[in-house]
Amino acid sequence: MDRRRFTPPHRLRSRFIALTLPQGASIFRPKTQKSLILTNLAQLLAIMPYPEIDPIAFSIGPVAVHWYGIAYVVGILLGWVYARRLIETPRLWAGEAPISRTQLDDFLVWAAVGIILGGRVGYILFYDFPNVAADPLRALQVWNGGMSFHGGLAGTTLAMILFARRNAIPVWSLFDIVAAVVPIGLFFGRIANFVNGELWGRLSDAPWAVIFPEAGPFARHPSQLYEAGLEGIVLVIVLALAIYRFAALKRPGLVTGLFVAGYALSRITVEFFREPDPQLGYLLGGWLTMGMLLSLPMLALGLWAIVRARPATAASA
Repeated sequence: MDRRRFTPPHRLRSRFIALTLPQGASIFRPKTQKSLILTNLAQLLAIMPYPEIDPIAFSIGPVAVHWYGIAYVVGILLGWVYARRLIETPRLWAGEAPISRTQLDDFLVWAAVGIILGGRVGYILFYDFPNVAADPLRALQVWNGGMSFHGGLAGTTLAMILFARRNAIPVWSLFDIVAAVVPIGLFFGRIANFVNGELWGRLSDAPWAVIFPEAGPFARHPSQLYEAGLEGIVLVIVLALAIYRFAALKRPGLVTGLFVAGYALSRITVEFFREPDPQLGYLLGGWLTMGMLLSLPMLALGLWAIVRARPATAASA
């Protein structure tokens, strides 16, 4: 009788680690016998399966529609719906809302252009400039690298300034409306990163660690989900409380400052669990990453915006 049994994936991974490391060694360097036992137990439990979802949602002839693109569209549209609700709630403002529904609808196109162009240009400048300089056509190859949040923020900020001046809208109030809805797009974007199996975290023995198909045989932090939680869910709740409970929109710049500082803190925190971009690695000391470096001035700007925010008058809201 054949008594061979099916070996679960987590046991195969544990055996692989045991065969590839020297006797008594550990990739997590436990300092005590107790921590060694806990580490081995965590490795056995680290069986959170990676959902093998095709990055292509569907195809129309030769055109493939990716989940990442759908995430961008859904994030922008839901943000637009939420922004409409904000400007249609008079009690949130010191007087009339600073922007009409028609102007908000027009701004949707400006915002989309700012996000896409800024995000792509930002990725090239911050993360992929040597490769693009060697092959300029690579700039058009969005599948090589992708987008940068910090670049998208810069592009959207420029779009907001130009649109506000063109339509005589108080720029800080427009900043606040957009800042209130951005976490929605961030949430869907990070979920799409997870679906694509990209931007994974560092090696981990946590029970919820994931083995990503393109990241080798070891379990890693699902840092995309950490970012979706902090930059998306937590941040949108904090901003909503500030708006609906503490009338933050009546102090132009306050919501903007809370968002910018909150995002910076969230990103810096997650960077300690996220694997740095391979073409850059760590910038200093085996811990400083480009994401941290770009977030530090954001933190300073966010705190400055919070401090400078003043109650608006009915005419300037």
